[in-house]
Amino acid sequence: MFCFKTVGNSGSVLREVLKVPKSKVFRKCTTNASSTDVSKSLTGKSKARVQNGPSLEHFIANSNQKRPVIKAQQVPSAPFIKDEDLMGNGRSVYFDVHGCQMNTNDTEIAWSILHSKGYTRTLDVNNADVVLVMTCAIREGAETKIWKKLKHLTNIKRRRPLRKGGVRMKIGILGCMAERLKSQILEKEKLVDIVCGPDAYRDLPRLLATTDSHQNAINVLLSLEETYADVMPVRLNENAVTAYVSIMRGCDNMCAYCIVPFTRGRERSRPIDSIVDEVKMLSDQGVKEITLLGQNVNSYRDMSESNYYGVADRSQPSSLSDGFSTIYKTKSGGRRFDELLDKVSDVDKEMRIRFTAPHPKDFPDEVLYLIKERANICNQLHLPAQSGNNEVLAAMRRGYTVESYHKLVDRVRTILPDVGLTSDFICGFCGETDRAHQETLQLVKEVKYSMLFCYPYSMRQKTHAYHRLKDDVPDEVKTARHLELHSLFRDEALKYYTNLIGQYHTVLVEGYSKKKDKQTLFGRNDNGLPVVIPDIEIYDGSSNRHIQSGDYVVTKVTHVTSSTLYGEPLQITKLNGIVDDMQLQHSC
Repeated sequence: MFCFKTVGNSGSVLREVLKVPKSKVFRKCTTNASSTDVSKSLTGKSKARVQNGPSLEHFIANSNQKRPVIKAQQVPSAPFIKDEDLMGNGRSVYFDVHGCQMNTNDTEIAWSILHSKGYTRTLDVNNADVVLVMTCAIREGAETKIWKKLKHLTNIKRRRPLRKGGVRMKIGILGCMAERLKSQILEKEKLVDIVCGPDAYRDLPRLLATTDSHQNAINVLLSLEETYADVMPVRLNENAVTAYVSIMRGCDNMCAYCIVPFTRGRERSRPIDSIVDEVKMLSDQGVKEITLLGQNVNSYRDMSESNYYGVADRSQPSSLSDGFSTIYKTKSGGRRFDELLDKVSDVDKEMRIRFTAPHPKDFPDEVLYLIKERANICNQLHLPAQSGNNEVLAAMRRGYTVESYHKLVDRVRTILPDVGLTSDFICGFCGETDRAHQETLQLVKEVKYSMLFCYPYSMRQKTHAYHRLKDDVPDEVKTARHLELHSLFRDEALKYYTNLIGQYHTVLVEGYSKKKDKQTLFGRNDNGLPVVIPDIEIYDGSSNRHIQSGDYVVTKVTHVTSSTLYGEPLQITKLNGIVDDMQLQHSC
C-alpha cells in the first residue's frame, strides 16, 4: 500500500509521472489515502500510465542485485519527427576536433552514429552541410580558442548561399564545453544550432532533424550507464596504423581543479567483451598500435556480468598504492584492468598496447608484471604528479604525498627498470608559493621523466577549487612558473635522450615526418618517444625494400634534440622478432 504526500515539489514529480492535472492527482490523495483511492481518481490513459509505470524497485537504490549487461541508451522520441527525418540522405559533415585523445575517440563514435544514418564526411569546411566542433573545457585557453573558431564558422555560414531547400549550414558543438556552458551557447552567444554533450551522441540524428524546422536543439544529459559499448567507432583516418579505444567514461576522483566529473559524469566501464571485439576489428584493419583510454584506467571495473559478483578473488575492495587515499568509497567486485589488459594484449601479438591515463593512487603490481611479461604492452607509464609540494597536493585533493609518489616511482622502476615515465603538472594552483614551485622543479629533476606536460592553472566553474579555494597566484607568476618548469624539463630531457645514443630501439613507423618532404619518416619507440629516420631501403629478413607505415624497424639512435630521437634504420622486423648481431651487421 502506498501513500503520496505533497511535500516540497513532490507533487510536481508525481504529476510528471502520471501526466495528469494537479487537481486530479491530489483531490483524494491525503496522508491517509490508499493506493486504491488514487487508482479510482484516474481513468483511461492516466490509469494505464500508473499500471505500466515504474515500480517500487525503481525508487530504491541497488534494489536489483543482478545487473544486466549494459544496454543502449534510449534516445528520447519526438512525435513530430518521423524516422525518415533522421536520415542524412548524403548530407556532408565536417569535424573540427580539439582537446585530448578521448575527444578524438568521441568524434569517431559520433561519426559512426551519423554514418549509419546516411551522412557523408567532408574534409573541406566550405563544402559542409553540418560542422561539428568537438570541444574541450579543461582549461580556459582551450575554451577561448573554440569561441574564436565558432565566430569564424558563423561568418562562413552567413556568407554562404543557402543549400538546396533553403537550408543553411548547421553548426554544432559536442563534448565537454557543450555540457559545461549548455544553453549559454545557444541563447546568449547564438553561434550554434546544436549543443550535444558527451553522453548524448546517439541523439545527434534527432537533434539535426530538429534544426530542419529552424529550431535550435540541445541535449546535454549525463548518464550513469552510457558507455557506447555497442557503437563501433568509425576511424577519422582510416589509413592510420594507430588507434584509440575508449574503455570507460567519466571520473569519480573529484580532484579540486578538475571539471571532468561535471562534464563527463560518474565513472562507468565498458564490458570487456565489447572492448576485445573492437580491438579485433582494428587488428583486422591493419592497426599496429592501440591506446586504451579512460580518465583513470586503473580503476576500470567491468560490472556487466553478474556471475563475477561472487568470485572470491574479485569481490575484495580495490587496494590502493601504499601511502595513497581516495575521497570516495573503495569499490569491490567486477573484472579489473589487469584482466582487460591481459585479454586485449592477447588479441594480436604484433599489435602494441598503450594505455592512459592512470591515477597513481591505484596502481596494482599485477599491471606492472603484465607489462614486463608481454612484449606487446609498451614499457611506458603516465603517472600524473601535478605538483611536488605536499600542501598543494592536499589542496588539490590528490590523495598522496610527494614521499608516497616517490615510493611508487621506485616500485615501478624496480619491476620495469627501463620504463619511460611521463607526467602532468599544474603551475600556479591556489596557494602555491615560491617554495612549493621550487619543490615541483626538484621532483622533475629527481624522477627524470621521458615526457612531461605542464600548464598554467585556470579556475574552472563547478570544481571544488571554484567553491572553496582562492585563485591567488597572479597570471604573470603562473606564466613565469610554467615557462621555468617547461625549460627545466627540456634541459633534463636532453640529458635523458643523450644517454640513448648508440642504443637499438624498435620503432613503429607511423608515416612521413612533419616536414612531409618524403625523405624522413616518423615513428615511436617502446617508451613512446618520437623517432625520425630517413626513408631508405633496408633489409626485411629476405630482401631490401622501402620502409612502409606499420613497419617495425630496428633503429640505432645516432643523435638527439630535447624533443626527438634521430636514428639509422637497420632492419624491418616483427614486434616479437629477435634480431641478432649477425642480422644487424648484414643490415649495416
